[in-house]
Amino acid sequence: MNWKELFFNNPYTKWMKWLWISVFSGILLLSLLILSITLGWFGELPPLEELENPKTYLASEIYSEDGVVIGKYYLQNRSNSNYADISPNLINALISTEDIRFHEHSGIDFRGAASIVAYSLIGKKLRGASTITQQLAKNLFPRKKFDNVFNKATTKLKEWITAVRIEERYTKEEIITMYFNTVEFGGNSFGISSASKTFFGKKPIDLTEVEAAMLVGMLKAPTRYSPVSNPENAMRRRNTVLNQMRKNDFLSDDAFDSLKIKPIELNYQEDDHNDGLAPYFREHLRLELLEWCEENGFNLYKDGLKIYTTINSKMQAMAEEAVYNHAKDHQRKFYNHWKGREPWGTYTELIDAGMKRSDRYRMMKAAGASDEEIKTAFNTKVKMKVFSYNGDIDTVMTPLDSIKYYKYFMQCGLMSMDPRTGYVKAWVGGINHKYFKYDHVNIHSKRQVGSTFKPLVYTMAIDNGWSPCFVAPNQPVQFEGYPDYNPKNADSKKYNEPEMTLFRGLQFSVNNIVLYLMKQLGPTGPNSVIELGKKMGITSKMEPYPAIALGVSDISVYEMVGAYSTYANKGVWTEPVYVTTILDKNGNVVREVVPRTVEAISEQTAYIMEKMLERVTAHGTAAKIKYQYLIPGAVGGKTGTTQNYSDGWFMGITPSLVTGVWTGFEDRAIHFRSMDLGSGSAMAMPIWGNYMKKVTADTSLFKVEAQFEAPKQPLTVEINCESYNEKIPDKVELFEE
Repeated sequence: MNWKELFFNNPYTKWMKWLWISVFSGILLLSLLILSITLGWFGELPPLEELENPKTYLASEIYSEDGVVIGKYYLQNRSNSNYADISPNLINALISTEDIRFHEHSGIDFRGAASIVAYSLIGKKLRGASTITQQLAKNLFPRKKFDNVFNKATTKLKEWITAVRIEERYTKEEIITMYFNTVEFGGNSFGISSASKTFFGKKPIDLTEVEAAMLVGMLKAPTRYSPVSNPENAMRRRNTVLNQMRKNDFLSDDAFDSLKIKPIELNYQEDDHNDGLAPYFREHLRLELLEWCEENGFNLYKDGLKIYTTINSKMQAMAEEAVYNHAKDHQRKFYNHWKGREPWGTYTELIDAGMKRSDRYRMMKAAGASDEEIKTAFNTKVKMKVFSYNGDIDTVMTPLDSIKYYKYFMQCGLMSMDPRTGYVKAWVGGINHKYFKYDHVNIHSKRQVGSTFKPLVYTMAIDNGWSPCFVAPNQPVQFEGYPDYNPKNADSKKYNEPEMTLFRGLQFSVNNIVLYLMKQLGPTGPNSVIELGKKMGITSKMEPYPAIALGVSDISVYEMVGAYSTYANKGVWTEPVYVTTILDKNGNVVREVVPRTVEAISEQTAYIMEKMLERVTAHGTAAKIKYQYLIPGAVGGKTGTTQNYSDGWFMGITPSLVTGVWTGFEDRAIHFRSMDLGSGSAMAMPIWGNYMKKVTADTSLFKVEAQFEAPKQPLTVEINCESYNEKIPDKVELFEE
């Protein structure tokens, strides 16, 4: 047999020939398939520019002025970390568990792929062989899953090609970082930064070995291995990761033995927009930013904006605490005050209106329910959770009774700002954002301001050359053209001397004196006061009637704080602002906010008004500010109480901080019935006092200034008509306004 016969007729040789033909054909076909995939014949691969700038949903973050993240807006709660921010424990756990040859391959682990074949040939359970880079490709560029083998194969090849491209363009550190920023951990946490905060209340760099192992272990199946819902599974999976770290020399045997028996210790805090600092402010800001984003081509929930605000986290916490504690205390008094009676009395339409404003009513109406069906539903007991100051209560009551229940709660609004910069430092819109969504600070929330408006009338007079020492008659005032308008002092038995200075008139909030000034301003006086109010930032509608002097206008806390800041800022109104800068995800400045300013009154007038308001807190209706709350330094203020005690106000100023507080109930017909409980001095002033007591005690937040700064030019009117050194009385009465 010659060599030709041996080669062509030998069965073994024939088998080898076909084997090599098959191999080369397979390689050729695979090469053609890869080429066709690269050319986009089976669907486009991610463009190169997307590889350079991969798109992920990033949460937009809200920062306080002192660098605290006070909230986020997101579809996916994801914040990016840098490599330096990631603990080596995390990196070791991930590489040990998912891709031990991560630093050796270029995106595809052929040894791992070959092991799949080997495992299947010997009948063992298949193990995964996707590299970290391949998993990143899946996370960044997810693809539709297919059932047939060919589509699965092409999808896998696309993943391989994308992984190789990623490896060509990024360092290993960058790949690890992108991986940790894109993975999902459950608990509405996307990315390692959010997961670390959600599960442990930590930054990624601070995670221990067991914490890192638990989070990496969750990546296999976030729900199945959740330490919250499946702690036993989470413990087993965590220890599997720790064992892999031991096998790959990232942990010693002794360390593994000690760590595997440690219990899971969480500090679980799933993000809730109702929780955390400044929930009312964050919601107000969200609505404003949505409009801005639409106008400027951004997506608030996806684009990872960084929003830098003026809110001070410490002052915000102090303000929230002051509001909550006083509201809780006064709520108890309100219950006792109305014990055995319903505070809405004959105004049952308030309950009907509350029902019609409810989500339940609107949903039933939209579904076509009849009035009788709705009535039945609202009178049928159901399980529900309701708010209380002792914690949420699980109870059974009718929806109608729940509406009545919530009518009892006193509401509050507080805003605090730096009058010189316009920066809002604290914003408290209510007592509990989960149950009471309405924000009592923003410009859309308006209530009668009562006597807190009186200083604007005094300002008008002082700015026109009147001296606070001017002696005015303390007599009822008649206005031409308004024969039926005959207001009197709230209490004719107190301070009923026939005349008094303007100082004293504001000090004790005497109606006759401010109305006398309004009349002296002439027929155009109300319009002049309105124009002054506009210069001082009040945009709410004000009717030009004499009664404006007594604060019958509905104005927001936001506007009133801005107006009073004019006094503390030498007569210049500075627009209250709460955002300074917005950055895009790449750190580029996309918005800068500069507050508007208006020279509303002269510096002399502003100083005189400061001194007049200072007397109110020293010896007037707000004297408790000094003798009870012991607020140091220069302090001025004004209480305000509206008819029937429906609204209680306090506006307080210092040289560097202006704060306003409103208190009341959802409906004006619900209120206290006595001055000692329902006045601004009783309802609002304690919130201001307790807040400022904490603020002034922290020298890092507040510098106490002994005096309001006088103008450099001499005053043109006399202000030393009464002694400023009167002894503060041991007991200060409340004065009705």
